[in-house]
Amino acid sequence: MNGHPAQVGAAAPEFELQDQHGSPVRLSQFRGRPVVLVFYPLAFSGVCHGELSALRDFPAGAQVLTVSVDSLFTHRAWADQEGYTFPLLSDFWPHGQVARAYGVFDEERGFAHRGTFIIDGEGVIRWSVVNPIGEARDVADYLQALADIPHTPA
Repeated sequence: MNGHPAQVGAAAPEFELQDQHGSPVRLSQFRGRPVVLVFYPLAFSGVCHGELSALRDFPAGAQVLTVSVDSLFTHRAWADQEGYTFPLLSDFWPHGQVARAYGVFDEERGFAHRGTFIIDGEGVIRWSVVNPIGEARDVADYLQALADIPHTPA
């Protein structure tokens, strides 16, 4: 991993990416509610499938946004196949720009590490975890982090 992950307590870097339907999604459009921002290496891989499937039934109250360097066409096929209804955002071009802004882009491999950032309704990073490529994250940790943010329904 090149650089350091975005820091807890800092403002979350703003971005705009296309979702699996080609619609633009900006982080700031979710102000007023928490965001669970999940970076993953590549669609259709085993660990990523398990992690995103666990997010499929995520409780209401927080907005889940997932990001990888895959194209929006790959995201659309994967979302349709797996029934993912949350935004799968394409960090395809400029390649890995948002993952770099959050400090989770692997320059040697060309995709993101498994980084998750919980962002409060004011746009401040309140919790984060970055795991190596092959190590899955635990969604229960996300739920606990959300519960610890004041005024956040879990």
